[in-house]
Amino acid sequence: MLEPKTSKALAGVPHGFFGRSGGVSDGLYSSLNCGLGSKDKREHVLENRDRVARHLGSIGSQLLTCYQIHSATAVIVDQPWAPDAQPKADALVTRTSGIVLGALAADCTPVLFADVKAGIVAAAHAGWKGAIGGILQSTVETMIGIGANRKDIVAVVGPCISQVNYEVGAEFEAQFCAEHAENKKYFSVPPGKSKAHFDLPGYVADQLAGTRIGYVSNESVCTYPDGSGLFSYRRTTHRGEADYGRQISAIVLA
Repeated sequence: MLEPKTSKALAGVPHGFFGRSGGVSDGLYSSLNCGLGSKDKREHVLENRDRVARHLGSIGSQLLTCYQIHSATAVIVDQPWAPDAQPKADALVTRTSGIVLGALAADCTPVLFADVKAGIVAAAHAGWKGAIGGILQSTVETMIGIGANRKDIVAVVGPCISQVNYEVGAEFEAQFCAEHAENKKYFSVPPGKSKAHFDLPGYVADQLAGTRIGYVSNESVCTYPDGSGLFSYRRTTHRGEADYGRQISAIVLA
């Protein structure tokens, strides 16, 4: 059974931050792997995506995701495309009902957006590169460009890797602090550690707040722990596993 987390901030808009449960994949991908870029069986991934779409009241062919490239590119969607025709982008925006927009992640930050009054929704994938590169701002401006009102936009930050599990190098920290000196606040060295850890969900939430949209809800939980029920690229890497699945966060206009 699919048991996605939902947000009160998006009440009235079908959506979900889906975890690993309720799918057909097995092994490393158990069980709701929605990433076509993984080495999972294609038929399993497509069935998993169908289940997500049906859960949100749509059909599988209308669940769309990007070929995610850690960019600032947001794409306006007005009709479905084939799974192998995904645009290279990191956010999808639509005012067309029935089209399910999804963001895939396995430590990066998914963000779901809605302007209920204008009837516009969006889903964005914000890894650190996309977040510092402007994907969140680009998503908001794209929504406004097709009729959304800035003050009516709600954004919800979903599951990603938390600061306690996100160790980074000095070059990483230097890049953020060169962008803006106050970014130093997103880095700290935990007791007993020698390297800084980065607060990705905090940074994403603050970037969203900086767009002056109506409401930002940071509802992130950490993807890294064994019992999280979520896929994690970093956990997989630390274990020396061959591949990893991707969970999906999705939203649709009914």
